[in-house]
Amino acid sequence: MKLVRKLYDWVLHWAETPYGAPALLILAFMESSFFPIPPDALLIALVLGARKKAFTFAGLCTFGSVAGALLGYAIGYFVWWTGDNQFSSFALFFFTYIPGFKEAVFWNIKDLFEAYNFWIIFTAGFTPIPYKVFTIAAGAFIINMPLFIIASIVSRGARFFLVSFLIWKFGDTIKAFIDKYFDLLAIAFTVLLIGGFVVIKFLV
Repeated sequence: MKLVRKLYDWVLHWAETPYGAPALLILAFMESSFFPIPPDALLIALVLGARKKAFTFAGLCTFGSVAGALLGYAIGYFVWWTGDNQFSSFALFFFTYIPGFKEAVFWNIKDLFEAYNFWIIFTAGFTPIPYKVFTIAAGAFIINMPLFIIASIVSRGARFFLVSFLIWKFGDTIKAFIDKYFDLLAIAFTVLLIGGFVVIKFLV
């Protein structure tokens, strides 16, 4: 936990430097494939410091995250398995040292892909679920690439533009609220969104 806290503080310190925007882009890229700290904290700090650039920051964050998701897909597709369909040494390194990666979780994700397809990628991209696990699993299990890209753009864009809009609109007054309740808000929004599509499906 101390290491995670140090990483979190390191991420936030970039908001106080001239390199905040490039750092946000790189952080969003890394978080989609292996880095443990999500970019939301730096995004919030940057928007608070320059609210006129709120949606520029959201766009950078989205672009970096989707690009990182493609790296995660490539990792899963090219280096996750050995020739006899066993986990490679690279995969075993992730299982041992990268938070969120467990073999049992990985196989459960395969079942989720088969059952929910687009929606599980969207849910992982929008909510606090570790997105990197899903991007690598998508490549490892050869999930449809166009569907993966679309779900990533929609979910990551919705998440980061929503955060930026709230900070742009309400500023410091909502920062503490987002910090405390973002996980619950993201899950509630996803449930409502998916529920709406389910209702439409049964009505049409």
